[in-house]
Order: sequence, then C-alpha cells, then structure tokens
Amino acid sequence: MASPSQFPDDFRCPISLEIMSDPVILSSGHTFDRSSIQRWLDSGHRTCPITKLPISDPVSLIPNHALRSLISNYTLVSFPKPLSYPEPKSLIQTLIAASSPLDSKLNSLDKLSKLSKRDSAIRRKLTESGAVSAVLNCVDFDDDSGGFQEKALHLLLNLSLDDDNKVGLVAEGVVGKVVATLRRDAILGLISLLWGGNGRERKEAATALYTLSSFPDNRVRAVENRAVPILIQNANSGLGRAVEVLGLLAKCKEGRQEMIKFGGLLEILIKFLKNGSSRAVQYALLTISLLCNYSERMRVLVVREGVFEICVGLLEDDNEKVRRNANSLIQVLQGKRLSL
Repeated sequence: MASPSQFPDDFRCPISLEIMSDPVILSSGHTFDRSSIQRWLDSGHRTCPITKLPISDPVSLIPNHALRSLISNYTLVSFPKPLSYPEPKSLIQTLIAASSPLDSKLNSLDKLSKLSKRDSAIRRKLTESGAVSAVLNCVDFDDDSGGFQEKALHLLLNLSLDDDNKVGLVAEGVVGKVVATLRRDAILGLISLLWGGNGRERKEAATALYTLSSFPDNRVRAVENRAVPILIQNANSGLGRAVEVLGLLAKCKEGRQEMIKFGGLLEILIKFLKNGSSRAVQYALLTISLLCNYSERMRVLVVREGVFEICVGLLEDDNEKVRRNANSLIQVLQGKRLSL
C-alpha cells in the first residue's frame, strides 16, 4: 500500500491538506474534499478558499469522479523497493578463493558482468573493490570450460568503458593480457555481429569494438574488415555506441578515407548532435572535426549544413567534454587545423 508521503500533492485537499476521500469541484473550478468545503460553507463563507472570489449561489458541489478513481487506484499500488545488488566483494572473493568450485566462479562472473552494465558508478565501485585483479586471474585460468576466459574478458571490456577506470586498468596490466588473449578474428567476429545480430547483440558488439579500437592497429584492422559502412548503418538505426566507434576509427587515415565516401554520414551525425546522449554528441563532434580537418570539401559541407551554429549552442552544454569538442570543431571550421 502507498504511504501518505508518496501521494501526489494534487490528491490533497487545499483546506485540510489531507488525502481527499470525496473530492468535489466548486464553481471556481478548484477541487476540495467534500467535508472540508462543506464546513467552510456552513461557517458562512461564499467565496472560494483559494481565489477568494465569490462563488455562484446556490452553491453547487460537483463530484470529481475522475480524481476519486485515481486516488482509489493509487492506494492499491505497492511501490517497489529500491533495487538491491549483490555485494561485489563477496562475488570477487568467490573468484579469488582457490576452494571455490568452477560453477560458483562462473556464477560470480555472470553477476559481476550484469552489475558492470548498469552504470558508471557501479563500474567504479567494482574497480575499487578489486575486481580487476580478480578477473585477470580468470583470464589466465587453464580450464576454459563454460567460456570462463570469454566471460572474464567481457567483464574487463565492460569495466574499461569509463575514462576514470582506464588508468587503473592499464596499471593492473589489463591491456596486454586482453590483447594477447583475444583471437585474431575477434574484430571480424564483432563486425559480423554488428551486421547480423539482434539489438542487444549489436550494442554489446559495438561496446567491445569500441574498447578494442582504443589501440591504433585495431582501428586499421576494423576498417579493413568493412566496419565503417556497418557502423554507419547501425548509427542510422539510432545506436549511439556506433557513433563512438566511428569517432575512434576517424583517428586513422584509413577510417577517414572510408567515411568520406558515405554522403549520408554527416546527416546522421547531425541528428546525434541534436538528440543524442552526451557521449554520442561528444563523439559525433570528434568525428566531424577529424573529417573536416582531413577534407576541405567536408568542411564546406559541414558549414553549409549549419553545424557551426549547433556547436555555438553546445558551448553551453553541461558536459565538459561536449563543450571542449564543440570548441575544437568551431576552430576547425574557422580554418584552424587539428594536430593528429
């Protein structure tokens, strides 16, 4: 049952401030609990308690059936308790303990992976709780039955999504082990999943490809495996993570050469500038900056499409990285070249 503190203020009588049991409408248009407004009228008042203006005579109290029904239904609602998450330290301890059976370790990895997908605050908590070193031990695990190494790598990729975590991951030695463990066809497999997977699979594939594209050699390999047109198609379908990967691929000459070939790319990026998440806006700005720095024709087209004015508006954005990238693009559009 809903507690009184959880009711909207509109359910309360303006006179008694209690939840209304029999709401009625006065001729002024305001709603009161019948017992409260009746006491007001019985005491000789002929004005609305809220507006202080005269009310019609004879006084008419019209039942507010719609509001009464809303209040009645609301009292039956059981408000969900805040979501509780497994305690990361207990899951990490299961991974570390030599006595833990393989099934328990796999279960802990699954739960940690689910936690890591929720938001950046939880990913930071996992990293601070010692998840990285524990998961690295799983990457080195001899028995890969049940996809043990694959699950561990997936979790490390999730933890690397946030800039705040990257320094710690490098210090822990994650980068070398991830690169050494991934098979050479990993990038091709991710691109194939971006092409033929369902919505969730495409999002996760883009996430993994984003992490791998942090390494310059992998950007070239991704471009060579036709990642650019497939990413553009996914971006056109609204996948913001695809825009982030395009931003990384635009850092290599091969990526820029491929992107210039697609006439509809700029229109897609502009849509993200107007309606995308902060990260998508950040990387859309980066992609456009790199392409304009590479191609004078692109720079002219970008100015013609009104991107300069959009960037000026983004200088007031709450996100510092968006403001910084918008300022960089403005400088490029004014003729200043970025150093690559």
